[in-house]
Amino acid sequence: MAATLASKSLVFTVRRQPPELIAPAEPTPHELKLLSDIDDQEGVRFQIPIIQFYRNNPSMGMGGRDPVMVIREAIARTLVFYYPFAGRLREGPARKLMVDCTGEGVMFIEANADVTLDQFGDALQPPFPCLEELLFDVPGSGAILNCPLLLIQVTRMRCGGFIVALRLNHTMSDAAGLVQFMRAVGEMAQGASSLSLHPVWQRELLSARNPPRVTCIHREYDEVPDLNGTIMPLDDMVHDSFFFGPAEISALRKLVPAHLRRCSTFEVLTACIWRYRTIALQANPEEEVRIICIVNARGKFKPPLIPSGYYGNAFAIPVAISTAGKLCQNPLGYALELVMKAKADVTEEYMRSLADLMVIKGRPHFAGVRTYLVSDVTRAGFEEVDFGWGKAVYGGPAKGGVGVIPGVISFYIPFTNKKGERGIIVPFCLPAPVMERFMTQLHSMLNNNTNRLTNVENKTSAFIASAL
Repeated sequence: MAATLASKSLVFTVRRQPPELIAPAEPTPHELKLLSDIDDQEGVRFQIPIIQFYRNNPSMGMGGRDPVMVIREAIARTLVFYYPFAGRLREGPARKLMVDCTGEGVMFIEANADVTLDQFGDALQPPFPCLEELLFDVPGSGAILNCPLLLIQVTRMRCGGFIVALRLNHTMSDAAGLVQFMRAVGEMAQGASSLSLHPVWQRELLSARNPPRVTCIHREYDEVPDLNGTIMPLDDMVHDSFFFGPAEISALRKLVPAHLRRCSTFEVLTACIWRYRTIALQANPEEEVRIICIVNARGKFKPPLIPSGYYGNAFAIPVAISTAGKLCQNPLGYALELVMKAKADVTEEYMRSLADLMVIKGRPHFAGVRTYLVSDVTRAGFEEVDFGWGKAVYGGPAKGGVGVIPGVISFYIPFTNKKGERGIIVPFCLPAPVMERFMTQLHSMLNNNTNRLTNVENKTSAFIASAL
């Protein structure tokens, strides 16, 4: 099977072998394992794409070994420990999800691309216009139920480097849990006989109490009617990425009032993007708009709510709410205070109340009307995953706008530009006219607060256009 890919500057061919199933290398238990009540909410019942680019690095000691063969074997050995990934998801009464540990395996694709890593350019960033061929959507494999829970494609490049792309059923793991699994594969690929961190299932730790009782306010799950057709229009959607380096973050911090100067980079960046995205959407000033922040529960509480090695979803999604008019007309400090308060709402009781709400309300989706969600994976460690050829040149989400409702979610991804500046790349997915206005707003704001505006390619526009 071959497909020719083209962008403005890059044309190459990907040849794939037929997909196969990789089962655990040894017999594993055949059992039913319940997901947690955080795992099986409607808002995470989707597939998430991840992509990793690796250089050919002979000095790392892999001695001309084939990355496809090495990783294929390592996956089989890792699945002995992470055997639920080799099963299939079933749905029980009250929409409760569970893993049927059948041992069928994860889906794997071997491929070759007639391209070198250098041809992608110095700045690899999402969205990747070749994603649909580097992570092929095998027909019939992408449903949430009764399908492989992981799809992994390893593509050799002509230069000796390779690409590892995977698609995860999000109900199984969050970013931290997926990276834990990928690191385990990396250890096995490098010859380990056991894992440095053993997986912990224990999904009951984030399941509802008996009887369930909602004790906190969870407005992220409000039922918001779309009376004015204001869910994101899905026609003419475009994907772009913006690099926020030290100069851009410094420019944002100049807008922060003195009493909020201790805010985190995540908080000020989120407040900025929420405000200028809302301006670009030209929302009705009287309508409510929302920003949802993913808050990781790992290590947040003392004693810890979940143990080391837990690889399920362990996050809450608190929401900040404002009318569009107040958000757009007030200084940045207004949005920043709302974001900071939303994050602070997440306590251990909040997590337990959230699990209870899922059972009581039938595992609802978060409110999607006039909502924007941001997920910070700068500390997840995707780029640290090493299969024996060194760390990834790029590692992380393959694009923004994923999820049940397209265009709602963006990721904050660690990134180093060709000048060596460490920063955050943020992929966006918006209708083309909105994206143009959004670009203009960011350009104007940053130009007013710094003497330079940079992107990963150091061009005049802050956005990197994609053919995706």
